[in-house]
Amino acid sequence: MRIRSIIALSTFLFIVLIALFLGSKLQTRELNSSEYVQSRTPTLFFHGYGSSANAEKHMVEAARQAGVTQTIITATVDSHAQVIFKGYIPKDAINPIVMVEFKDNRNPDYAQDGEYVAAVVRKLQARYGFKKMNFVAHSMGNMSILFYLLEHAQNEELPQLQKQVNIANHVNGLEGMDLPANLTILDNHTGQPSAMSDSYQKLLGLREIYPQDQVDVLNIYGDFKNQSDGSVLNVSSRSLKYLVIDNAKSYQEERVTGPLAQHSQLHENPEVDRLLIDFLWGK
Repeated sequence: MRIRSIIALSTFLFIVLIALFLGSKLQTRELNSSEYVQSRTPTLFFHGYGSSANAEKHMVEAARQAGVTQTIITATVDSHAQVIFKGYIPKDAINPIVMVEFKDNRNPDYAQDGEYVAAVVRKLQARYGFKKMNFVAHSMGNMSILFYLLEHAQNEELPQLQKQVNIANHVNGLEGMDLPANLTILDNHTGQPSAMSDSYQKLLGLREIYPQDQVDVLNIYGDFKNQSDGSVLNVSSRSLKYLVIDNAKSYQEERVTGPLAQHSQLHENPEVDRLLIDFLWGK
């Protein structure tokens, strides 16, 4: 009898512990409406060169755990700009997230990469009817969204960009590749660089066509060592300002330091998670 009581008590305690565990897991998935906006606007995440949607998981999971959203889908675009969705966005979804994956993920033709972005945006609009959107990009993903904007920023038939987060962008060149020699920022107020890479010169058109007083921009760069994230000089990342500052609704820069400020670690960095979550969805 005593043994049965012990077994029953042990079973009861085990069930209680499981219930508490599951309850805590469910609680982390509840929407936090007190801290974050309750919006239908989707946020699209774009990875860098040779990467995949896996590079976006840490940031996306941080948003889910914070109570920003319960809706996360994946959009895979192939080299023919054909898009396949995995998952579904309900009509009442709050702050839905789209993790974008390029199958053609080593293509240095930024204009083509921009058209991959356009393919995802159009397919998303056709399926769900969104009229607004946010972008988050890491590394070469930044070039993809910037060249998308260069071609489509003035197209009012497409969803209109509201917020843009650039992480580890190399808009004015990569170290050891297309970085202009002796690059500096001539004017901290305007962000004008002392020299311009070929790709940067192509993007100068953004100074004229970037949406007027519409987009809030957050530019995050890592100072891992010697004013570089190990792959991109801070001065290259900060050159973004000159392209958007005259038209952006707002522009801010955030310098991240420490071991996780290294280029490929920035998308695994809790500080970056906090910065982008507060910027995109904070009340």
